[in-house]
Amino acid sequence: MLRRRLYYTLKPYLPWRVRNAIRRVSARRLRESSRGVWPIQDSTATVPEGWAGWPDGRKFAFVLTHDVEGPDGLAKCLRLAELEASLGFRSSFNLIPEGTYLVPTGLRAVLAERGFEIGVHDLHHDGKLYLSREVFRRSAEKINRYLDGWGAAGFRSGFMFHQQDWIHDLNIEYDCSTFDTDPFEPQPDGAGTIFPFLVPPPEGRPAGGYVELPYTLPQDSTLFNILGETTPEVWLKKLDWVAGNGGMALVNVHPDYLQFPGEPANPRTFPVENYVSLLRHVREAHEGKYWHALPREVARFMVRKPARHKIRIQKRICIITYSFYERDARVFRYGEALARRGDEVEVLALRSSPEQPEEEIVKGCRVIRLQERPINEKTPFSFLIRLTRFLWQCSSWVSRNHAGRPFDLIHVHNVPDFLVFAGWRPKLGGAKIILDIHDIVPELFESKFGVARNSVIVRLLKSMEFVSAAFADHIILANHLWLELYTRRSARPEKVSVLINYVDRRLFYPRPRTRTDDRKIVIFPGSLQWHQGLDVAIRAFPRIIAEIPEAELHIYGDGQAKPQLVELAASLGLDDHVKFFGYVTTERIANVMAEADLGVVPKRADSFGNEAFSTKILEFMSLGIPVVASNTQIERYYFNDSLLSFFKSGDPDSLAERIIAMLRSPENSRAMAERALAHADTNSWERRQSDYLELVDRLCLGSN
Repeated sequence: MLRRRLYYTLKPYLPWRVRNAIRRVSARRLRESSRGVWPIQDSTATVPEGWAGWPDGRKFAFVLTHDVEGPDGLAKCLRLAELEASLGFRSSFNLIPEGTYLVPTGLRAVLAERGFEIGVHDLHHDGKLYLSREVFRRSAEKINRYLDGWGAAGFRSGFMFHQQDWIHDLNIEYDCSTFDTDPFEPQPDGAGTIFPFLVPPPEGRPAGGYVELPYTLPQDSTLFNILGETTPEVWLKKLDWVAGNGGMALVNVHPDYLQFPGEPANPRTFPVENYVSLLRHVREAHEGKYWHALPREVARFMVRKPARHKIRIQKRICIITYSFYERDARVFRYGEALARRGDEVEVLALRSSPEQPEEEIVKGCRVIRLQERPINEKTPFSFLIRLTRFLWQCSSWVSRNHAGRPFDLIHVHNVPDFLVFAGWRPKLGGAKIILDIHDIVPELFESKFGVARNSVIVRLLKSMEFVSAAFADHIILANHLWLELYTRRSARPEKVSVLINYVDRRLFYPRPRTRTDDRKIVIFPGSLQWHQGLDVAIRAFPRIIAEIPEAELHIYGDGQAKPQLVELAASLGLDDHVKFFGYVTTERIANVMAEADLGVVPKRADSFGNEAFSTKILEFMSLGIPVVASNTQIERYYFNDSLLSFFKSGDPDSLAERIIAMLRSPENSRAMAERALAHADTNSWERRQSDYLELVDRLCLGSN
């Protein structure tokens, strides 16, 4: 909104050359930062629910539109129409009712007689149509008179400004004021689809609604005037992609910017041959595959179809996490879900090694790795230095990138809580901020560094928790056990939601075992920290192998406690029975876990682990692998004895007893695993991700 206001505020005072020069400078940076979402964003090809295809079995639709901005463009309309007709095409000419030219009645009549369409283009084309709700209402009354007088069915606003709930004031069949993805527009939020869709009437209005037709091929002005392209290659590539995905290839070409043969070249025009190449490419490369239609024909076709594409404007979202994105399943699920539904997602994260790229597209998300992090912090000070540096880098990056293309939402993951302040600049511009609490920091800090509960630093961390929660628009907690503590200490209950680490059933599902040996493998995958209690599991193994010699403990992962754990296993003579493996990707670890006989989660109940929910348990359950778990408060909150085999936390003998019992009773273990599998199915990410997506939409609409 801020960018749009600045644009139409400054436009009257800046010459065309100056405006375009500014846009070119900005466009160079935007083009680089928009790789992966422009000109092609894969998520926009998602087929609408109930989609039955185009008329006569055609593979895609091809629609031509023209916005006539000034007298020069008006003078070229008939010549352009003749050119298109000679190649077998028709188009819609959108004319400005009260702009810098008078619309000749004869021109409209001639175009209509030749099978072309007339649409209304804004009112004055001065960028002020959406200045306020009242301004739009008054303008709509005039626009409706022109729509009726011209026999027009469609509308497109100037500068592609759009407010789709306001458009209901217009008596139209369709609107053309959006795009699938285009970061170069003054209002860059896209429709996120290459298909037309119905915009239903507001609640309380029994009839009405209209069809939205987003342009899906870049505008000529953007392509040739702003980005300086000299060939139609971007057009052709995007058209072939739209055709391959069965969408609607709609292009907007301004007669004002076309240079016909014999006309002198100038900075505002490009050779008409570029446009002709597009038309010939469609006709020759896709002969018999496309439905060439006028915009009103597409709109009427959509109204007759039973399928509906729910309107949802693409959001631009930044995720910030002081973690390795590809290893943090919770963060990864959020990003993938947002990108899959069509949002533009950028992730600021850590780099695990110098070999890892600083930037790449991962499952539709643009991941920017700002900082490397060896996990070797031994003092609170070294930990704080790295966190502060990451905060500064995130704040700078977010502020810089928000200025060009505003974010709708910043989703910040702790630790630490104060990362939430990296979103200060977008928040000033109206963006919403989610603070996602993976770990309660004061309690985590006590456990990680052995700090006293009433120490000065813990009290400071509690104060930081409070101010961070106040700054955020909404808080997500990773388990219900923290809800009472957090709402009593830092935030109102209505400002807080709970989303546990639900399992992605696309990765974690039962599968046949391929292992054929006689070993009994007990497995732990995860972060190797003291509160995880891996030392308890290692100390239990001498007793286990005394009764089950073929038993092995496989430990996957890295962390601060790993050197001590390796040393402990060696000191107990367990090198042949306790085996350490490094980090394994989420996709691979699911297969590794599925080959195990038993999962173990030996967290300490007298530490931070007592209240930290373990995703590993649900992952084992989803794979059909039975689990032995520590009798912690959080595990007892979510599970019972019919789902898990509990042992006394911190007691190696108790753990050994439960593991031996489970390995010696395969029938009981299998029955427990089956009950746990049914429980996991009801708590999968597939069933619960709508809770998160609805929260995002609700926040962006302006309510907590």
